[in-house]
Amino acid sequence: MASLLLVHGAWHGAWCWEDNLAPRLRDAGHAVTTIDLRHHGAQERRGLRRSRIRDYVADLDAAAAALPAPLVVVGHSMGGLVVQRWLIGNRPAGAVLVAPIPVHGVIPATLRVARRHPATFAKVNATMNMAPLVRTQALVRELFLAPDTPDEVVRRCHERVGNESYLAYIEMLGLVRARPKRVSTPMLVLGAEADGIFSPREIERTARAYGTEPVMLPGGHDMMLDGSWEAVAERIEVFVRSLAAA
Repeated sequence: MASLLLVHGAWHGAWCWEDNLAPRLRDAGHAVTTIDLRHHGAQERRGLRRSRIRDYVADLDAAAAALPAPLVVVGHSMGGLVVQRWLIGNRPAGAVLVAPIPVHGVIPATLRVARRHPATFAKVNATMNMAPLVRTQALVRELFLAPDTPDEVVRRCHERVGNESYLAYIEMLGLVRARPKRVSTPMLVLGAEADGIFSPREIERTARAYGTEPVMLPGGHDMMLDGSWEAVAERIEVFVRSLAAA
């Protein structure tokens, strides 16, 4: 069985995998590791403001080095960019991008969010602090979860999201990009039909940059937390089996 390494996205931590997806994959016989990127999740938050994408890539590299082959890396959102950057110099057995930051960066997504919440986004930029974007349950539902997600799931997500590095966000605008032409790892790209951050077209563009087609699933940006999580698990399991059969 493959080792699976799951990398969370901005504002999140390893907890986003541990609610549903990681236990399901372990039950299927996989050795699953979830990590908190530095200053996220259960880690000390001091120092977050100085964190850059390259730091998160280093965190992934350290975790991957401790795991046996064959290895499949799974990255969600910002974690998808971290995985894409790591793949430039590494070739695991496979990679899964879940609602990933697009290959062209987050400027289009930024403009959409800024149009919907101009005052909140102005505060983010004035203070160089990403926390206002996840301050309320309504914002967490809109950005991360499907509209029909139970209130309790939204509440638990809101309780656990933290801040994100503004410096890393600036890099995500396009200063630090994926390099698909330098990546040869087999890839699965999953997109969410009700994603509050990235459009289906952006996910499609990213998948095609890697020579594949996206699998679009119902649900929101945090597909591992809302009603789509079982479908996400099934797609990952099928992909991992296909790698073993290749």
